[in-house]
Amino acid sequence: MWMRKASMAAVSLGVLAVSAGFTATPSPSWDLSPTGSTARLRGLSVVSAGTVWASGSQGTVLRTVNGGRTWESVGPPDTATLEFRDIEAFDARRAVALSIGTGEDSRVYRTADGGRTWTEAFRNTDPAAFYDCLTFLDERHGLALSDPVDGKFRILATNDAGRSWSVVSPAGMPAALPGEFAFAASGTCLVSAGGRAYFATGGGATARVFRSDDLGRTWKATDSPIPSGPSAGIYSLAFRDRDHGVAVGGDYAVPDAAPSGAAITGDGGRTWRPASREPGEYRSGAAWMTRLGPVLAVGPTGSDVSYDGGRHWSLFDSGSFDAVECAGLAVCYASGEQGRIARLRF
Repeated sequence: MWMRKASMAAVSLGVLAVSAGFTATPSPSWDLSPTGSTARLRGLSVVSAGTVWASGSQGTVLRTVNGGRTWESVGPPDTATLEFRDIEAFDARRAVALSIGTGEDSRVYRTADGGRTWTEAFRNTDPAAFYDCLTFLDERHGLALSDPVDGKFRILATNDAGRSWSVVSPAGMPAALPGEFAFAASGTCLVSAGGRAYFATGGGATARVFRSDDLGRTWKATDSPIPSGPSAGIYSLAFRDRDHGVAVGGDYAVPDAAPSGAAITGDGGRTWRPASREPGEYRSGAAWMTRLGPVLAVGPTGSDVSYDGGRHWSLFDSGSFDAVECAGLAVCYASGEQGRIARLRF
């Protein structure tokens, strides 16, 4: 009952915000949660209000089961040199974490007992591959994305909840642009919604969004209006359903200026149009609070909220975060440098 009333309140707040020019709605805020960690936490998975997993540098994996009051370090042993840039959790016990890097630094680990023990499910042996992020379309089917190998982005797939992984044939993948790659900034360069998978790129002449309707076997690419360059492009995607999504990014080398750094789609990523009022600064993570509610974006220079599906954005916090994820109304967390994790207050 509480959740139903809260969801209705969120919709009402969104309508008020739009009709009143974004001035009638109380601004959200972040409530920091001490973690005892100094790692940079770019991976984040919010299962519920109580259960959250985060991952990052120095082989770090953190978990809370009491809404952030306490955090437990549960990372795989002997991984202090690895960067866990993405983590996907199913519940308080089961999670899959991805470490990034060239060659054997790109690995996938899986736990089924809350992080007490881990199994190495995949280790990359191709020196040309560099895995950036992963997603699960359901509890069995998951995908991981590597930067281009032999001119095409590489997809890794699992159909047994992350226990085993195999490289997908590149036959259904369009050719990459010269210099094109994905950004391992927040674990959201590859996402899924409604059985469809999407990934975003930058680095080349155009920042693009790729989409797949068949568990990653074939992909179609679409240009976006977000500027691209050697360190610029789309850093994060967030979809509230299989059709409506937002893309945010910019240039991490120039974090305080990102003209045209946000875009929206209403047709499943087939076309993208620029936001009417973008955050204006580099943003590395995005997430929907609910399917009908506000959408958030975070980056090293602040956090923004949009009450109209990503068309207009307003800054509400100036703190540094890399990743954001939600699991229902106001059940949103953000994570970033120096072990920073915060819960949204709305």
